[in-house]
Amino acid sequence: MLVIGIAGGTGCGKTTVVNQILNELPEGEVGVLSQDSYYKDTSHLTYDERVKINFDHPRSIDFDLLASHLDDLKKDKPIHQPVYSFVKHNRTGDTILTHPRKVMIVEGILILTNPELRDMFDIKIFVHADSDERLIRRLKRDISERGRDLDEVLNRYKTTLKPMHDQFIEPMKEYADIIIPNNNYNTVAVDIVRTIINDKL
Repeated sequence: MLVIGIAGGTGCGKTTVVNQILNELPEGEVGVLSQDSYYKDTSHLTYDERVKINFDHPRSIDFDLLASHLDDLKKDKPIHQPVYSFVKHNRTGDTILTHPRKVMIVEGILILTNPELRDMFDIKIFVHADSDERLIRRLKRDISERGRDLDEVLNRYKTTLKPMHDQFIEPMKEYADIIIPNNNYNTVAVDIVRTIINDKL
C-alpha cells in the first residue's frame, strides 16, 4: 500500500488536489482518510462548550485512532471511519466502512504535525495557497455549507485560524516532499504526483 499525506492550510485547495489525483487513477485503487473525521469525540460537552473548542490545534485531533486505523489498513484490514458533523461540532455516531486500497490518501490541515503519522506516509504533499485566497474560500464554505455567519467566521479566523496556521501548519512545509502552489489549477504538479504513484504501483 502506498500512503500519501496531503496537508496545507484551511481553504488551500487540498480537496481539489485529492480529487485531481482520484480522477487520474483507476477507480477502486484509491481510498481517502480525512483528518476531519478524526476530531475527538466531544459528546460529554454541551453545544456551547463545543463551539469554544480550538479545532485548529493538533490536540483537537484523535491522532491515536487515525494512526491505528491507517495501521489496520496497511495490514489489509477494513476500518470504520468516524463521521463528523461541522454543524454539531461532534461525531455523529455513524461510521463509514473503509476498505484497504493500493493507494491511501490521508488529508487534513494538521496531519504533518504528528510524528507517528508523518512516518507512515510514503509521500508528503503540502498544498500552498495565498492567505487572502484561503480566507475567501473559507468564508464561502463555512457560510454556505456549515451554517456559520460572516462575523463568526472572521472572528474565528482572527483569533484561532490564522495564529494556529502560523504556529502549526506553515512550519510543516519543511517535512513535505512536494509543495504544490494551488492559486490556480496546477496540472504539472498533479502530473508529477500521478507519475510517482504509477511508478510506485
